[in-house]
Amino acid sequence: MSLTPPASYPFTAEKLALSPLYSALREQPLSRVRLPYGEPAWLVTRHADARFVLGDPRFSRNESLRRDEPRMRPFPTPPDALMIMDPPEHSRLRRLAAKAFTVKRVEDWRPRIDRIATDLADRMLAKGAPADLVTDFALPLPISVISAVLGVPFEDRENFQIWAEAFISTTKYTAEEAAEHRASLTAHMTGLIAEHREHPRDDLIGDLVAARDEDDRLSEEELLTMLSGLLVGGFETTATQISNFVYLLLTHPEQHAALRADLDRIPQAVEELLRFVPLTTGTAFARYALEDVEVGGVTVRAGEPVVVALHSANRDESVFTCPHRLDLERSEAPHLAFGHGAHHCLGSPLARVELQVALRTLLTRFPGLRFHESEADVVWKSGVLTRGPERLPLAWDHD
Repeated sequence: MSLTPPASYPFTAEKLALSPLYSALREQPLSRVRLPYGEPAWLVTRHADARFVLGDPRFSRNESLRRDEPRMRPFPTPPDALMIMDPPEHSRLRRLAAKAFTVKRVEDWRPRIDRIATDLADRMLAKGAPADLVTDFALPLPISVISAVLGVPFEDRENFQIWAEAFISTTKYTAEEAAEHRASLTAHMTGLIAEHREHPRDDLIGDLVAARDEDDRLSEEELLTMLSGLLVGGFETTATQISNFVYLLLTHPEQHAALRADLDRIPQAVEELLRFVPLTTGTAFARYALEDVEVGGVTVRAGEPVVVALHSANRDESVFTCPHRLDLERSEAPHLAFGHGAHHCLGSPLARVELQVALRTLLTRFPGLRFHESEADVVWKSGVLTRGPERLPLAWDHD
């Protein structure tokens, strides 16, 4: 199978399937593609090449501000977003928030996360089947956690999903609508910052406000941008993955039963599910070569953009045995679901714990967990960058 460059990208696939085109493209180092918007780009599909591009400082995110960045949506990434910065500016801001997401700090949060999950499960059981996993469990769990970490009132949660969708919209919102929702989030965070200045608190907003006001380690604009990004990034993908993981377990009943019989395997299972799920509809966040760089035997010229397909790298046959098979006992090379290099997901330790707690709670509290009527009842997201259920009706056995 071959493609005449530049191929139209992304490649279509339903639900959580991955297009077979990726397997063909991994037989060659790089491929030329054209995303819906922006200039043509090199597409990286192999695990080793993905790690190389994401980790090499000769590839710049910030350079995309001066280019017609390859992208999935009509509007570019906001110029003040953390995800578009390069070191040392990126490193400076990231360090300010990193202490809230260390493995040790997150492990200290595990009992609280467990209590939140247990409370949500209790409510689902009291309500009875059918329950929508998305609205009854998958969304409120990480929203509750990130609200507590940041110091955002949980009562504001009704707006969270709209704000998150505005950040990841491809066609769900127009550029104008997305900008309006982002402005609404900025206004909300501005009010919370003012509250924390008047009444200092021991949370991440309080820490960052102190870094701004006392140490002058970030500007007011950087403070707003970071907090907005942490709020949205702190729950949307985790909520989507909780639903994706349950969907995969229900469509792989043998794996579901084996995991329920041995809950100690949950951390390992989470890593395999992270590897297996193609979370995004395509890829984004192009890196621009600052000089000529050889990638997998191909020379990327200075000024050329490269986009990395993490979901393809996670199915690389040279790294993973039978990569298209979900194997919850797999223990091979590390996946790239959280990225790599300077922009490796800041909240990955928190996401791991939330996913582990979510699976353990659902597997222990809901015997016979199943689709309410059939898999056909699952409603899938559309018009956004992430893939996952928008509605996942469930039923279970009663004691």
